[in-house]
Amino acid sequence: MDVADIEIAIVLGGDGTILRAAELVRGGTAPILGINMGHVGFLAEIEADVIDNAMRRVIDRDYEVKERMTLAVRVKDAAGEVIYDTWALNEATVEKAARERMMEVVIEIDRRPLSTFGCDGVVIATPTGSTAYNFSAGGPVIWPTVEAIAVVPLSAHALFARPLVVGPEATVAIEVLAPTDGTGILWCNGRHSHDLPPGARVVVGRDPEPVRLARLHPAPFTDRLVRKFQLPVVGWRSPSSSPVSPASPGTGAA
Repeated sequence: MDVADIEIAIVLGGDGTILRAAELVRGGTAPILGINMGHVGFLAEIEADVIDNAMRRVIDRDYEVKERMTLAVRVKDAAGEVIYDTWALNEATVEKAARERMMEVVIEIDRRPLSTFGCDGVVIATPTGSTAYNFSAGGPVIWPTVEAIAVVPLSAHALFARPLVVGPEATVAIEVLAPTDGTGILWCNGRHSHDLPPGARVVVGRDPEPVRLARLHPAPFTDRLVRKFQLPVVGWRSPSSSPVSPASPGTGAA
């Protein structure tokens, strides 16, 4: 079957399975409905215990479609030739290849150098990916309605190596400095990798093709954070006349 003939992709699994499904339906218009069978399942719309009702709503086409921005990722060698071309929904990460050696990188924003430092790597994330590797690395959580790109150094040896948030049309480049003899590796969504020789340049920007997610229960993203990360909200008083439980079971996702 051609991806253009798929109306909706129903995915049973965790975030990794949903990322794989996004690759399979790329090029078509089918949204992805994730049913969480994994641990956190941040990309999933519903839990497995409400699957019967979800299927009825899918048959009735009773769902909304939300678009999530993606990243276009290119790797150039020291001569400027493109040697690898891919995309990412969550993040593109440049990491050191050897545990015993840090890598020296230059960060560039919109063709202007920002800083040079030694580090374990750099994470470049979308708002969707801000709750994944970016979150673990100390980067900011970005609401899905905010179109932006996060740039987060990993264990950087520098005074100015703080997480950055740039505009969605910005171009971020990471150069692996050749004189250090440090090699790196590029990971996209934690699934696909490509070796980075000294002098390699990783260029990341917005991809024109988004990923479409099917939503059955539009709800505040704050509620999703509270539920998925089991955040403490004891003592909160609703400003409305009737109490609202942000982590009540069976609620939907943003």
